[in-house]
Amino acid sequence: MTSSSGEARMTPEESAAALLDAYGLSELQDPPIPVDELAEEAEGLDVQEHPDLSTLPGVPPELAATTLSGLLFPIDKRIWVAALEAARSSGRRRFTIAHEIGHWRLHHRGQARGRAVFCRPDEVDGGQGAAKKVEAEANRFAAALLMPGHLLRVEAEECRLNVGLLARRFEVSQAAMHVRLTALDLLPEYMR
Repeated sequence: MTSSSGEARMTPEESAAALLDAYGLSELQDPPIPVDELAEEAEGLDVQEHPDLSTLPGVPPELAATTLSGLLFPIDKRIWVAALEAARSSGRRRFTIAHEIGHWRLHHRGQARGRAVFCRPDEVDGGQGAAKKVEAEANRFAAALLMPGHLLRVEAEECRLNVGLLARRFEVSQAAMHVRLTALDLLPEYMR
């Protein structure tokens, strides 16, 4: 990948691997990846939960009726996670944090000073154009961070590709695990 300035840029997977390596987790033998610790200690980001992210100061009024899963305020070095969603699923909470770390590492530097990165379900799951590309990159980063290929390959063999068991071990949703196993070409055709 190259940036708009022509510089070589890491892929989301390479950036996730670099973060794990820098924090001494590239050789981790047992999941899960400590994503809160990575956000706070390695990246210096404050992780907070809020009952309604659309009501936070700095969120544009046009998003007031929008359900937000998470958002990043780069100027404040803060990740906000939807509290209700986090309470319903720790796997979803962990993925949201990893996704926002992905925005921090991959996207925030080119944005206007203080502009927040908002993650709406429609953007994450199938938005349009540039927003869709940015969200897909943050998702790929999150998947690679929470389910590193080297560790997932070992665990997948040990668990005989039991998606539910793997999801529990890595503390992610079954849907996220299924997507990651497919991306790494670990699932046989009949399981895709």
